[in-house]
Amino acid sequence: MTYCVAMRLSSGLVFVSDSRTNAGVDHISTFRKLHVFHQSDERVLVLQSAGNLATTQSIISLLHRRCLDDQRENLLNVASMYDAASLLGETVREVIARDSGANQGGTTDFSCNLLLGGQIKGEGLRLFHIYPQGNFIEATHDTPYFQVGESKYGKPIIDRVLSFDTPLDQAMQCALISMDSTLRSNLSVGLPLDVLTYPTDSYSTAQQYRITETHPYFDMIRKGWGEGLLSIFAQLPPLKLEE
Repeated sequence: MTYCVAMRLSSGLVFVSDSRTNAGVDHISTFRKLHVFHQSDERVLVLQSAGNLATTQSIISLLHRRCLDDQRENLLNVASMYDAASLLGETVREVIARDSGANQGGTTDFSCNLLLGGQIKGEGLRLFHIYPQGNFIEATHDTPYFQVGESKYGKPIIDRVLSFDTPLDQAMQCALISMDSTLRSNLSVGLPLDVLTYPTDSYSTAQQYRITETHPYFDMIRKGWGEGLLSIFAQLPPLKLEE
């Protein structure tokens, strides 16, 4: 399982992904689920993946390989983020059709969900959720974030805190607290985390980090959030039943 969240805000984009793909008593696997396609001063595209690991790895591999061919449409030469989302959807359909066709009659689920966000020079920020069928939807002012994977534990926090005008630093705090709630409630989601903050028109990936168990800031906010919840809970008046 996995948990990825992406936010499109008035001042930029925020991305947070865990890295656990399998969890058991004696087997834990870690793979990066946040991938960046970058051309200096021209475009930054960030891709997050959830679902069948073989499918998502094939998709990422194909996307990178095709970026080496300037004669072919790829993520480094498409004209718009919409075109990038369309290309990604086509690649999803291609890989799933190939792999599921070779497994006719099997029970393997080859599906995946992807988040694609970024900016190409000449247009504003855009964020898409691409489904296993290859179709997609786009984030709006009213719905400024998407989640894929194990989303239910972190969603209530985001819904209470986030709006389109939330500053980037607060949005990242919100995303990390959402992730911490998921980590506490589901062992199939785990550290390390890959995070990226992208300020509008920066065309930079400088604010990209990996957060481990010993990261001081993450440790501080997860402790502060937990202690704050306990403090507020203790201040709530008890329910008085009518006699």
